Amino acid sequence: MAEVKPEAKPPAGLRNVVAGESGISSIDGQRGVLAYRGIDIHALAERSSFEEVVYLLHHGVLPTRAQLEELRVTLVRERPIPAGVVDLRRALPAGTHPMTALRTAVSALGAFDPDANDDGEAARKRKAVRLIAQMATLVAAVDRLRHGAAPVPPDPGLGHAANFLFMLTGSPPSAVAARAMDVALVLHADHEFNASTFAARVAASTLADIHGAITAALATLKGPLHGGANEAVMKMLEEVQEPDKAEGWIRDAFAQKRKIMGFGHAVYRTEDPRATHLRRLSREISEAAGDRRFYDLSERVEAAVKSQKGLYVNVDFYSASLYRTLGIPTDLFTPVFAVSRIAGWTAHVLEQLGNNRLIRPESEYTGPRDVAYVPVERR
Repeated sequence: MAEVKPEAKPPAGLRNVVAGESGISSIDGQRGVLAYRGIDIHALAERSSFEEVVYLLHHGVLPTRAQLEELRVTLVRERPIPAGVVDLRRALPAGTHPMTALRTAVSALGAFDPDANDDGEAARKRKAVRLIAQMATLVAAVDRLRHGAAPVPPDPGLGHAANFLFMLTGSPPSAVAARAMDVALVLHADHEFNASTFAARVAASTLADIHGAITAALATLKGPLHGGANEAVMKMLEEVQEPDKAEGWIRDAFAQKRKIMGFGHAVYRTEDPRATHLRRLSREISEAAGDRRFYDLSERVEAAVKSQKGLYVNVDFYSASLYRTLGIPTDLFTPVFAVSRIAGWTAHVLEQLGNNRLIRPESEYTGPRDVAYVPVERR
């Protein structure tokens, strides 16, 4: 009689499990290639704007000049957020983490949305674009309100990235800073079935409303193993303090089996292609600001980790020093991620709903079986 072999256990974290089909973005982890709708991320980072990438992710092709202008006009029109959402943020306790405030605000937006009671295809598309426009406004408002400052109204004359920095700081950014922010938004816009995107698709598959699906994505993004990683990178750099201390600090961290954030990736087996651009942007912004401290520190940490463990940096590593030099507070790094990723999240929600089937996987039960029930008086 042939031996019956036990079935293989499912991989931890569903690694290498194909969970569905998508035409939005693709990754070749062995070659370090990321593409949106088939277009290499390097070309988009070098030549496109965030607004172009939004159109590409949602429509499958790059826009014509007329289509791009129409999208820009729509995004500008939809930037303002309801006063009720601002009041809700003010009502949250002092010390509320920006991601918690943002998650709460996005959920509340669903009640204020003019299409709140319409879940038809056209309404979903309008809500998706509205969320992209409002996310930047929300993140800037969340930061200013927690410091007792009034939100800065959007400037209709500025592009999406420049307007975000303006609303955050109250001052128009330099052309160099605006372009660096724009490229960072392009690079973070989508990344296949990452944890937050998959969470959004799972929620959407139940026919939850789009604001609910994006709230699920934001809840997932908050974790330090996902969007919170760049915040953890900055805290690490502040702990290292000086470039000359990097090699010893990293050696001690590895000896203590501490996790070094910003290195390695679940998919890439070479350098994350987004990190290539973020490294360059961090250097350029640091030199323009006349302060290379965190860039130089990042460079030395990268060299130490690569020499000791052979690990490559990922998207989170150089985004930390870039955002800090742009004047973005450390605990706002993850919300800034959402300013970009809302483009991909909404594209995935629309794609899921366009050919929907409830996402309901099975699990491998590992608990006890055939346990006898014991009445309460005998326990």
